Amino acid sequence: MLIKILLKMLVVFFVFSIAPVWAQVPTYPNKSITLVVPFAPGGSTDITARLIAEHLSKRLGQQVVAENRAGAGGNIGANVVAQAAPDGYTLLMATSSLVANISLYKSLPYDLRKDLEPISRIAMIPNVLVIGSDSNINTLNEFIAAAKAAKPPFNYGSAGSGSSQHLAGALFANTIKIEMGHIPYKGGAPALVDLMGGRLDAVFAPLVEVLPFVQGKKLKALAVTTPARSFALPDVPTVAETFPGFDITLWNSIMTRSGTPPEIIAKLHQAIQDVLVQPEVLQTLRTQGSNPSGNTPSELRALIAQEVPKWEEIIKLSGAETQ
Repeated sequence: MLIKILLKMLVVFFVFSIAPVWAQVPTYPNKSITLVVPFAPGGSTDITARLIAEHLSKRLGQQVVAENRAGAGGNIGANVVAQAAPDGYTLLMATSSLVANISLYKSLPYDLRKDLEPISRIAMIPNVLVIGSDSNINTLNEFIAAAKAAKPPFNYGSAGSGSSQHLAGALFANTIKIEMGHIPYKGGAPALVDLMGGRLDAVFAPLVEVLPFVQGKKLKALAVTTPARSFALPDVPTVAETFPGFDITLWNSIMTRSGTPPEIIAKLHQAIQDVLVQPEVLQTLRTQGSNPSGNTPSELRALIAQEVPKWEEIIKLSGAETQ
């Protein structure tokens, strides 16, 4: 009898001791979630983040609130998440620029690969070489010929030193063995204004920022920087068609603080995959020129590791000053 009583007491103790563990995942989330956007409101990353947040709210049953924490090329917002509690309630809308920042900044307050946990990529985005609509240049080969003959050299604008526009332009100039002047701006929008005003020769802009101008005939698109053509501009060739191996592919993703329980990571990952197949989300992203492309946490981790040396090499040849 005593043994039976002791066994029952052990069973009761065991059930109550693991109850908090059982409850942790089924009850997540039980409050609102913050999706930190490390860039200013209104930009392409912000727009995508708010779209994903809206649909994640429906899937998770709790409000997912996009919060802008801009500055230092995305590092301020990334550091906010790197310092957050590892409980799945603070997420980061990360971009490929954070990988480039590893080589662009002499020191960072966080370690992208150690302090942040990948959940899923959201989409891939090409940069596109655009010129003014009134230019008599109509093809990539014509642009290359004109750039080689230009005196003074052609200039191209960017959102700032070390931005994807800058690095794409630097890689392009290095690839075709020409000199091109780089003019950094405080953001991509003013560079496009000067391009349309005839004060720049070119910009290698993210497609999501220039697609409406290309479709509205205010800019000409000569080439995209991804290995494959963009579904949004199927008639525009890739730089790689002329120079095999040329590749500047941008992407965005969702990450969170390292140490977050794997069950929560799995729940967030599945919710994101469910969101990415929703017709409204697919349509909106594709209208922007983004290619929806979710992946697994391990695949995203591998992508980041693969791209660190790639961006380091491009930054070196660009001459971008480390900060």
